[in-house]
Amino acid sequence: MRVLVTGGAGFIGSHVVDALRARGHEALVYDVRDDPGADVRDPAAVARALTGVDAVCHQAAMVGLGAGVSDAAEYVSRNDLGTAVLLAAVAEAGVRRLVLAGSMVVYGEGRYACARHGVVRPGPRTVADLDAGRFEPPCPVCGADLSPGLVAEDAPADPRNVYATTKLAQEHLAAAWARSTGGAAVSLRYHNVYGPRMPRDTPYAGVASFFRSALARGEAPRVFEDGRQRRDFVHVRDVAAANVAALEARARAGVLTAYNTGSGEPRTVGELARALSAACGGPEPVVTGEYRLGDVRHITADSARLRAELGWKAEVDFAAGMREFARAEPRTG
Repeated sequence: MRVLVTGGAGFIGSHVVDALRARGHEALVYDVRDDPGADVRDPAAVARALTGVDAVCHQAAMVGLGAGVSDAAEYVSRNDLGTAVLLAAVAEAGVRRLVLAGSMVVYGEGRYACARHGVVRPGPRTVADLDAGRFEPPCPVCGADLSPGLVAEDAPADPRNVYATTKLAQEHLAAAWARSTGGAAVSLRYHNVYGPRMPRDTPYAGVASFFRSALARGEAPRVFEDGRQRRDFVHVRDVAAANVAALEARARAGVLTAYNTGSGEPRTVGELARALSAACGGPEPVVTGEYRLGDVRHITADSARLRAELGWKAEVDFAAGMREFARAEPRTG
């Protein structure tokens, strides 16, 4: 299969390219890092890149929480306009297979249950609660404590920031493309991806990268809130393997199918910091009580559908992955 990988020189995209080539596919890299003219917002450039292509793996995106709404136009331009231009060119070229780099951020907060009221959906946390160190969202009905659980793909979307909103819009655009062309679209809703080639020292690096950078300077990782916020840290090679599985799977024409893509092992941010500190032989993490407005408390999802339908499963153990990540040479962009 001849696959165009947008963002193919980036952190996740480069691993997707490696995984495709290891399976005997021809992977073509389309990335502004390699070629400033390779912008998904350029219809002519995208059309040229699609010549002879069988499938598209769309990894190119502007990532991170962003700065409120001040950079909303840039996020929408790169993520949503870029996706729209790409899909129009894909439709014109007659390509009928698309895998999209989705994100679990489309859910907002994760799944919560109240002992009295069952499954509930708490709203955004207030500044007053966060300032007071009340990090756990209460039951929106009775104010009682909640138990976090796993989110399934059929949970309602509730994006809490500009980036999340653009990722949900990408899925809607891909679904519209699939319906109008009869193409098959898959969105892999990535969890917190880490591993070799992860960028450092950029506004869009993940928490694992920030912790490792601090340890490289001989400093303790600074853990926000109380460190008990739950995430699913999934290794980049496992994510790349999920992309290959989605591209090789039997096509489901005319629809977009979403798959949660995580390790299946929820961890706290504090656990991540301690594991990296141990792997680097660095100082113990410091829990600061600080917070970022717009962060959610817990978001971990159920990846059973991906395992059942595509035969994929995460292979990289958390402890081994952290040790490898601690040794890996970081990249600067």
